[in-house]
Amino acid sequence: MTQPPPPPPNQPPQGTPEDQPPQGTSGAPQDTPPQDAPPAQGAFGAPGEPQDAPPQPGFGAPTPPPAAPQPSPPAAPPGPQLDKAPQAGYGYPGQPGQPSAYGQPPAPATVPYGQQAPYGQQPGYGYPGQQPGYPTPQPGYPTPQPYPAGYPGQPTVPMPSTPTGAGRKINSQVAIIVAAVVAIALIIGGGVWYANSGDDKSNTASTGGTTGGGGDEKGDSGGTGGTTTSGGTEKVPGDPASKVLFQIPAPAVAKDDSVDVTGSWLTEKAYVKSGIAEIVGYDPAKGTKLWTVKLPGPVCAASRKTTADGKTAVVFQPKMPTKDSTAGCSEVAAIDLVAGKELWRKTVKSGDYPITFDNVTVGGNTVALGATEGGSAFDITTGKLLWSPKAADTCYDAGYGGGTKLVAVRKCGTYDERELHIQTIDPASGKVLSEYKMGTGIEYASIVSTDPLVVAADVGESAQDGSGISDFFSIDNKTGKLLTKISAPGEQFAARCDGITEMEKCAGIAVGPNRLYLPTEEHDGTGEYKQTNEIVAFDLTTGKQTGQRADAGDGYTLYPLRMDGTNVIAYKGAPYSEGGQVVSIDGGTFKQTKLLQNPSTESVRDAESGMSPETSELIYAQGRLYMAAVYAHDSSGSGDKEYLALAFGAGD
Repeated sequence: MTQPPPPPPNQPPQGTPEDQPPQGTSGAPQDTPPQDAPPAQGAFGAPGEPQDAPPQPGFGAPTPPPAAPQPSPPAAPPGPQLDKAPQAGYGYPGQPGQPSAYGQPPAPATVPYGQQAPYGQQPGYGYPGQQPGYPTPQPGYPTPQPYPAGYPGQPTVPMPSTPTGAGRKINSQVAIIVAAVVAIALIIGGGVWYANSGDDKSNTASTGGTTGGGGDEKGDSGGTGGTTTSGGTEKVPGDPASKVLFQIPAPAVAKDDSVDVTGSWLTEKAYVKSGIAEIVGYDPAKGTKLWTVKLPGPVCAASRKTTADGKTAVVFQPKMPTKDSTAGCSEVAAIDLVAGKELWRKTVKSGDYPITFDNVTVGGNTVALGATEGGSAFDITTGKLLWSPKAADTCYDAGYGGGTKLVAVRKCGTYDERELHIQTIDPASGKVLSEYKMGTGIEYASIVSTDPLVVAADVGESAQDGSGISDFFSIDNKTGKLLTKISAPGEQFAARCDGITEMEKCAGIAVGPNRLYLPTEEHDGTGEYKQTNEIVAFDLTTGKQTGQRADAGDGYTLYPLRMDGTNVIAYKGAPYSEGGQVVSIDGGTFKQTKLLQNPSTESVRDAESGMSPETSELIYAQGRLYMAAVYAHDSSGSGDKEYLALAFGAGD
């Protein structure tokens, strides 16, 4: 879909509700056969037709190290490099006016609760920041008062609610058409390990973005010999120093145009990435092209989740749009990431017109889609319609959170008196299993995790930093009761959620066994021009900070990607003179173990800095880091080399 390109990273950004039973509509199904899939074009440094394609000379070639950090980056040293000017990378010295410390958040809500929320095998959130333009705080925000890590807040009373018990009306008649593969999904097991950094088999939130199946050790280990981390399954390499495995050049785009290329996943046999109107599987070590699924138009949205056997879903346009326009995101397709093929394409009509879908996810064996007309769902294996909107609906499913459970964000009421119902539903029937009603006036909410159930919202539009988050709600899946409310002021914490159109699009968050992990905003370190941050943990039952804290260190920034068992996998942004890292943070001691150290060569640093975890898709698994763009845009005037994806791998 033609959309404006995302801004570069690290830039500042310009009551008791009534129960509403879910409802649905009807139509007549029509199947459209899948199209043949011709191979995608190759490009500089990227695999074209299947072949061994080592990185092009220059990318990753050593150059003399730059001088010590100064207020502005040093001039590029001589030597092989990409045609790309150095950028202020992740972790580059901050700008004046940033908060110098992060403060104690307001009191979380809690009451004695005898049973911990169920903890299941759910993929985490998603990959790191999929929402383009997630900004950092604007200069000039007041500096919060410092506080000791783990200082407890004051408890408040939770707000339980009674589930409606009403179920969605199953309707097998609705018109159908196409769709395409899931984006940045977090795999839940089977043939797929990971799909989007931040999602973990054991409960992680995005952070997206971030994703990971952590428990499956079948298949290629990626050359990461060594012991596994305590509490996790990722192995500690004997030598964490990485090399560039391959790079995929960005596809050509019309002048001054931008095209959505959301979606990346990792299976045992392939790294899968959305291109322009296609889904392509690449060899995870060499980058050679393995298979291609062609679509009639660009991808609009991709599921952050997959089934246990590697199936996912994508929403796309029915044809290529003209410049500065859209053909409507009306088609959905199920993709088998293991077999490398499209399973089916469908569309849903409201009257005589196809519904434009805002989001898509996979929960259990169900593809669920949200739209302002209401929610729709299909069986991912057969393509059978499970439910769809009804014309008489007074409430509608704006979107869903997937994984081993399926959770709907159901909207009722007018804009000024909005009521949001967070409903855990049966993926097969749509029946409501439990429900929590949020306070009147909350317009948007995001599903950070479905098991344990964690919801993010901007209460009263108080975040004021574009993050979409002021508070997190920890909810019991079984009863719909609120366990605790965790305040997370935008000026103190760096997590991000969309919540407007994509209910699972969150970044910089990880959810583990009874824990919520958040990064703080960057603040002054101990050295001159040195910024840093931390990752802190909250208890999902009490809402209090646990006192655990992982420090990034001067010049570095930590960003949660996903869970690995009880450990947190995080990307560690480095000063502009160094390459980034991937670390495992022990869930008990918070000790950091380095899993990957990227090259400090200037050309590699420049390419890596263009893939900020806040605005790109990051997947780490088995000693390899994959970084991918979510937009392809015209860069002909800049002279910069743009990449669709980069892959790094550690040695033994």
